[in-house]
Amino acid sequence: MREKMLEEEGGENGAVAVDPRLKAISESIRVVPHFPKPGIMFNDITTLLLHPGVFKDAVDIFVDRYRHMTISAVAGIEARGFIFGPAIALAIGAKFIPLRKPKKLPGEVISEKYVLEYGTDCLEMHVGAVQPEERVIVIDDLVATGGTLCAAIRLLERAGAEVVECACLIGLPKFKPLTKADYAGH
Repeated sequence: MREKMLEEEGGENGAVAVDPRLKAISESIRVVPHFPKPGIMFNDITTLLLHPGVFKDAVDIFVDRYRHMTISAVAGIEARGFIFGPAIALAIGAKFIPLRKPKKLPGEVISEKYVLEYGTDCLEMHVGAVQPEERVIVIDDLVATGGTLCAAIRLLERAGAEVVECACLIGLPKFKPLTKADYAGH
């Protein structure tokens, strides 16, 4: 969303308008150098949460996009996807599905392992959380390489869901936007 531009039908010239809420959202996200380890530039959304109007604007941008797309479920990736996901789900009349790290959910789960640039990880969700052909969006705070989002897509699709889109508040600028074809390769 940080670099997101909302395209408007501008006739032949293809005018592009920037959503005015994006400036305040971008300015409210603190960048912490060398956290949690040297060389990492951590995008801290907790500072955004201290500004209720800006937090609401961030949620509203997602809600505006998904309100009329017949979304059945919002899947939030642990942990910061849990901040935005439930608010979006409530506003669009969808259920919320938490995608958690291993051994955090009681009961029977379905798992998806994935490779990160620094190791491996796993996402889990409850069996039966999503029904075949339900339309789902995946929410997280940040996309870097897309590995976690790809794992979320695979997990949901294995359960029969139709993943409509993935949405993140922050997209790291050094990575190009991913398409559905990119996700298929992970």
